[in-house]
Amino acid sequence: MTSDLTAGKPLRKIILFTIPIFIGNVFQQLYSMVDAIIVGQTINNDALAGVGATGAISFLIIGFVQGLTAGFAVKTSQLFGAKDEEGVRRSIASSILLGAGLTVVLTAVSVVTTMPLLKLMQTPDDIIGYSYDYIVTIYWGLIATVFYNLGSSVLRAIGDSRTPLVFLVVAAVLNVGLDFLFIVAFKMGVAGAGWATVLSQGVSAIGCFAFLFARFKRFRIRGKHFANPLMFYWQHMAIGLPMALQFSITSIGMMVQQTALNKLGSVAVTAYTAASKIDNLATQSLYALGSTVATYCGQNYGAGQFSNIRKGVRYSMAIGVVCALVGLAFVTLGAEPMTKLFSSDVTDEIMDMSKQYLLWQGGFYIFLAIIFVYRDALQGIGRSALTMVGGMLEVAGRVVASLVFAKHFGFAGICASNPTAWVFVDIFLVIAYVVILHRILKKRRQLGLADGEKLPRAVVYGQSPAPSNVSEPPAAPQN
Repeated sequence: MTSDLTAGKPLRKIILFTIPIFIGNVFQQLYSMVDAIIVGQTINNDALAGVGATGAISFLIIGFVQGLTAGFAVKTSQLFGAKDEEGVRRSIASSILLGAGLTVVLTAVSVVTTMPLLKLMQTPDDIIGYSYDYIVTIYWGLIATVFYNLGSSVLRAIGDSRTPLVFLVVAAVLNVGLDFLFIVAFKMGVAGAGWATVLSQGVSAIGCFAFLFARFKRFRIRGKHFANPLMFYWQHMAIGLPMALQFSITSIGMMVQQTALNKLGSVAVTAYTAASKIDNLATQSLYALGSTVATYCGQNYGAGQFSNIRKGVRYSMAIGVVCALVGLAFVTLGAEPMTKLFSSDVTDEIMDMSKQYLLWQGGFYIFLAIIFVYRDALQGIGRSALTMVGGMLEVAGRVVASLVFAKHFGFAGICASNPTAWVFVDIFLVIAYVVILHRILKKRRQLGLADGEKLPRAVVYGQSPAPSNVSEPPAAPQN
């Protein structure tokens, strides 16, 4: 069933919508961890480090996909909030067509640039082969990644956060089975882990779209729904592209960070790989909260419910603080036993580095919570260009911190680079949110619009020239 996030108590709506996303995210991280655990336990530490060394360049492409598809879904959620079912159908069709084109381009670019990027990042010679075999497999299967993220984003945009969870659980179980089949039985090495991930995501993608069109018949698309003016496609790109670039820009900072880490040797990379997997698991509640905030704000923006947006952001921030404290407790208590899961040969040096990284990250989770709440609120109201600026500031903070701190403090400097970037970008995002919301409300008062009153829409599907901000069309001309 769909969920209308424009009515009812905001706190309850946010919590209930977030929980399935959180559980789904945890399962997604778990099967990513399973890849790493099986690789580390059945192959060797170099293979584990090789898989871990791909994190930055993987996020360069995968993050772009996640940002773009989430941006498309923001437009869908706005139309859903405005009760425009025809607009929702056209939005889904447009997103599918754009996603297909995206897949072709990204697959070609990513496969060709993989090895040059690994060399540019000074990946150690003893692990670079493992890194290439793993990540190029993921890239060849980008069609699964694109359409899983698109399908799950569309479902969430219309208020269904539970169904993506169901298919993700199925995929997680399938991934574990395929890991053992490809790595242990077929001896495919790290490439087997990559194919297990690709096939599992493919199952999730098919499941999401099959359910979408079978369960929600009013949103079934036909050929005519693809025949939209270019402006309507641009409206999706205008939201999605800045969000995609934000993620990709962030990955540049991660690549610089990974390069500084690679210079410390494969032991440091191994420790970082294990710790970052644990860190990712601990922060999934914040990722889930961010997804909820974007959908919540998108629906309420379409409905003109700005009082709900303000309440929702305040409640989400309170939830974020709780999640941050729980995450800190998790990494503090779980650092040692969970690190040991990733390898049969965890040395004291690896363990100490892993603990150090986790304590640094966990101590600053509250600042990460601020990013997710305010960044995704801006995305939900269609101001993704500002989140791209925030991403650029985050990169600047991470790059400077990685280069300067690593030079003087070694691995501890690497650990401190993420928190430094978080604090840096928080200041911008909070100020941007306050200023933008003030401007929107001022404009609405000038137009004489009460809270909950939608803007008259001259441009629904882009039939006329685009306004300066396509996510907030001007009033329709009077006959």
